[in-house]
Amino acid sequence: MSQKRYLGQLGLTLSRQELRVLRDRGIFVQSAVNLEHQHLAKRYVVRGLESGGAVGNLGRYVTFAQPDGPPIEYLHPVDAIGVNGLHAVVIAPILVRMEMLRKERTYELLITQHRSSEAHDGRRPALESKVLFRGVHGRLELDLSGKDKSQRGVVVPKFYSMAGEEVTVPKRFQEAVRAVTQAVNCIGCSHCHYATAPKDDDDAVARAATVSTRRVLR
Repeated sequence: MSQKRYLGQLGLTLSRQELRVLRDRGIFVQSAVNLEHQHLAKRYVVRGLESGGAVGNLGRYVTFAQPDGPPIEYLHPVDAIGVNGLHAVVIAPILVRMEMLRKERTYELLITQHRSSEAHDGRRPALESKVLFRGVHGRLELDLSGKDKSQRGVVVPKFYSMAGEEVTVPKRFQEAVRAVTQAVNCIGCSHCHYATAPKDDDDAVARAATVSTRRVLR
């Protein structure tokens, strides 16, 4: 499997030592995406898991966006044991995955798009993955989990080409990258940073709040 294809399907390439350190520090990330078949809708969809968080000088996080960049609604949240683990299940015909790794002030970023290929002769289609942006050894000289917390959700790391020229994240994904930058600095993370609750869930919460208010007023 080529390096580009590997990145597209499985995410950032980490050594066994890096994976072991993340596990020992209590950060669990599920970066791989899967192609699933919806029998009732008779279509294929891509399934991903928003997950991750941070501890001290280390952070890793995966979230998902719509193809044009805005937040995507998750299917449902995941109640995990502990923190810095699974947060929500995301399913859509096309998913854009944002994966970031932070080591002190050094950041790695991978943005990939995933969708089903065309099905032929009744055979199961393949998962098509495409790398949209790769940021290597980015720098952000701020302590977003400490004294510079006020800048979380505002700043992003700077990335450079191999020749030392600054490369910028595509404009449509900048909001998502700000969110994932915040996420890899979220100590003991237990919530989603970019994927949003389905509108039906928001309506249910709003109705419950209205009923509670009425009861109090009575």
